[in-house]
Amino acid sequence: MLTKRERHLLEEIRVWENKLYLQEKEINRSYEKWIDYTFDKLPERQQKIFYATLDSLLFHLHAIIQSTSVQKEAKERIVKSAQASYPYIQEIQDLRSLPIESLIYYAEQEIAKHRLYSFTQGGLTGSGGIFFMAADLPLIIAINLRIVQLLSVIYGYEVNSPYEMMISFKVFHISTLPKHLQGKEWRKLLEGIKVNKDTYFWHDEHEVITDKTWLGLPLKQVAKGLFILLAKRKLIQGIPLVGIGIGAGVNYSFTKQVTEFAHHFYQLRYLTEKDDMDEFD
Repeated sequence: MLTKRERHLLEEIRVWENKLYLQEKEINRSYEKWIDYTFDKLPERQQKIFYATLDSLLFHLHAIIQSTSVQKEAKERIVKSAQASYPYIQEIQDLRSLPIESLIYYAEQEIAKHRLYSFTQGGLTGSGGIFFMAADLPLIIAINLRIVQLLSVIYGYEVNSPYEMMISFKVFHISTLPKHLQGKEWRKLLEGIKVNKDTYFWHDEHEVITDKTWLGLPLKQVAKGLFILLAKRKLIQGIPLVGIGIGAGVNYSFTKQVTEFAHHFYQLRYLTEKDDMDEFD
């Protein structure tokens, strides 16, 4: 049974979820129509190859991050932090037995860190350095993939398994989509988990997750880079403060969007499973 606090939190998540569904009615932005127009000109085979390659690159980056020593140390740190207050915690799965207040505390700590990482990384990109500008997109993707994985761990789901790895990857993907597309994909993800309980799911061996709807992210980062280059000439005491502000602000906003979405997802999953309800009804 859920506590009063947990039921209140579940109600808050449902309110957020309803807002997500309402955003589906929003009209596509002009740049999304331009993406559709541009990519529809390409032969279907080339489109499939492009999206399959993009999917593979993102998924391998996702796998690499979860196997790095830094990520392993972060997971160990989370477990040890929980052990300080709850000695019976021995492994990641045990974290599901913790009170929601403790999990939120651990999650908010990691969220704050990664928003700061994004803010700093964006600021460095905004300084106009060639290296940071070239590395901007892979770095911002890596930072956000990492925090989604850590949120999964905090709520007791080990991302080393193919099932949980795929779920966290899909959570990241959906969180980066335009707002009006997130509701539909959120619904599909919850339904997929409901039907494929604890089993690896991929609807089709040739299925790709990324498509032209996802390309708004790299295009926004390219646009940000162009603004930074234009603002590079505007120096204040020799420092490109405008560019730094643009870079830091855009990256912080992006990570805020990702972490808010992912945190709501793992909270909902934790609460529905604890309440022993028919998951994600």
